[in-house]
This record gives sequence, C-alpha cells and structure tokens, in this order.
Amino acid sequence: MLEVGVKAPDFELSDQNGKIHRLSDYTGKKVILYFYPKDNTAGCTKQACGFSERYPQFTEKGAVILGVSKDSVSSHKRFEEKYGLTFTLLADQERKVIEAYDVWKEKKNYGKVSMGVVRTTYLIDEQGIIIKANDKVKAADDPENMLKELD
Repeated sequence: MLEVGVKAPDFELSDQNGKIHRLSDYTGKKVILYFYPKDNTAGCTKQACGFSERYPQFTEKGAVILGVSKDSVSSHKRFEEKYGLTFTLLADQERKVIEAYDVWKEKKNYGKVSMGVVRTTYLIDEQGIIIKANDKVKAADDPENMLKELD
C-alpha cells in the first residue's frame, strides 16, 4: 500500500463507456480511488452501491469517486447498468495501476493462496497527494467512512 503523504501515481485508464481518465484530470478535486476485486460479487456490489447511493453527498463535498478493478470495460458497463451506478469505473486489465498503487497481493482464502486485488481505498487531495490510505476495508462500511473523511 502506498503511504499517506506521497504523490499519487498518475494513470490513464478507460471507464465503463470507453472514455479515458487520468488522475491528473481531477486536479483541484478530492478523489476517492478505490480498488476492488471483481464486478458483480457480493462485497464489491455492496461497496459500489453504497458509493452510488451517496454520490450526491460526495459531489457536494467536491469529491469524485473512481472504482478500479481488473475487469473489462464491458464487464464494468454491465455492472453499472445492473445496479444503476452513478460514478466512474475504470478497467485495469493489465494491472498497471493496480500494481502502481501496490494493491496486487498474495491472498489466502480458506487456506488456498492466490494473487489478487486487496480491497483498498485511497483519498487523494486536490494536489494529488494521498491523505488517507486504507487496506483493511469493509466493503459495506467504506462509502460511509469515506464520506466522514471529507468533513
């Protein structure tokens, strides 16, 4: 996980509509950059729906939400449409950003070891500096916790 106080690595990824986004596009806004394992899984859906439900409150506080996983653009589009998501999902199939943000880790699940995305949320300030980093994210609680961080 990247440390608080460091400059967040810039990136260039496609969203669910194929539009390119760069972190540098959001200079002047706070960015909630969250990494999640997989579209349409229970925890990831709770987390995404929680961010979507609170999206107006995030925008009122001058923040944007960017969700990143290694799913494809078309998978993100289906996820967005199925749950009516109101924010940007970024496709990182090559894991460039996932690895740059140090969230590709060894995971243990029922004794089986594999590599995967560790659910992690970063809060990045208006100048691109990481001001909060959490890799002990509870999917259902993350949106509310991040909203509180903006106060």
